Amino acid sequence: MNTVPDVLSAPLRVRFDYTRSVGPTIGNFLTKLRARKIVGVRGSDGRVLVPPPEYDPITSAPLTEFVDVADTGTVQSWTWVHDPLPGQPFDRPFAWALIKLDGADTALLHAVDVADPDAIHSGQRVAARWAAETEGSIKDIACFEPGETSNAPAESVDDAEPVTVITTPVDLDYKHTASPQETIYLRGLAEGKLLGGRTDAGGKVYFPPRGANPTNGRPTDEIVQLSDRGTVTTFCIVNVPFLGQRIKPPYVAAYVLLDGADIPVLHLVLGCEASEVRMGMKVEAVWKPREEWGYGLENVDHFRPTGEPDAEYDTYSHHL
Repeated sequence: MNTVPDVLSAPLRVRFDYTRSVGPTIGNFLTKLRARKIVGVRGSDGRVLVPPPEYDPITSAPLTEFVDVADTGTVQSWTWVHDPLPGQPFDRPFAWALIKLDGADTALLHAVDVADPDAIHSGQRVAARWAAETEGSIKDIACFEPGETSNAPAESVDDAEPVTVITTPVDLDYKHTASPQETIYLRGLAEGKLLGGRTDAGGKVYFPPRGANPTNGRPTDEIVQLSDRGTVTTFCIVNVPFLGQRIKPPYVAAYVLLDGADIPVLHLVLGCEASEVRMGMKVEAVWKPREEWGYGLENVDHFRPTGEPDAEYDTYSHHL
C-alpha cells in the first residue's frame, strides 16, 4: 500500500519476550503483590514511595526500609481512554489514573474501571480489584474501582519462592513508510539486486542507502548497484542460546563490506565452522529461492566463504 506515489509502506510488528532479574527491592514488591498486598519503601526524607525505588531520589543511597500500604487510595489525576489498544487492561473505555494509596506519599499509575468519564474525578476514593489468580506482577491488581473496600481476602498466605525473575511480552505494531531512497533499495531486493546510494560521484556509497549523507546533509540520490560478494570486517561468535533463536549456536554475525560499498552491513556468515571466520575473509551471498523473495534483506539467507585469499587489512581498515 502506498501513501505517496512510488513510495512503499507496510505494517510491521515486533514481538519478543523480555526476561529480566528484578533484584531485592522490586522482587519484594512483586512477591507482596502475589500475596495481594502492596508495599512501599521509606526514603531519606521520611516519605513512603510506591512503587518502591531501589535508590533514594534525594541521596542516591540504597533503600531498605519497606512499609506496608493500603490497597485503597485517592485519585490524584486521570485521563480517559476512549479507544483501548490491544493489550490494555480492558477492551472497553476506561481511565488511567495516578492513585495515592493510603499510607503512601507518591502516586501509583493504574487502570480504573468506570463506565464513562463523568464517573471519575480527582479526589475520588478507589479500591483495588485483585485478580483471581496472582503470579507476582503488577497485573495482580486487575484494576481499581470506586469504593473503599477491595476484594482482597482478610488473610492471604504466600508460601511460594520469592519473585526473582519476570518475563514481559513486548509487542510493537506500527506502520513504516519508506523514504524514496529506501524504496529503491527495497524494490531492488525484490528483484535480486543490492542497491546502495551516494551523494555524487566519488562520494561514499552507503548500503543500505541513507536518505542523506551524514557528513553534509545532501540526499544520496545516486543509486549504485553493488556486488553480492564482499569482505568480513568485524564479527561476533554467538554462543548463548535465547528464546526464538533460529540457528543453533555457535554461529557468526558479521559486518560484511560489499564490493563497491563504503559501509559494511550486518548479516550471518555460515557455511564453515564459526571458529574459521576471520577479519578479511572473502564471502558471497546465498540467496533464498526466488519464490521466497520479498521486500527485505532477508532475501539473502546468509553469506558463505568464497575460498579466495583473505583481503589485506589495509583494504578495509578504514571501513571498520
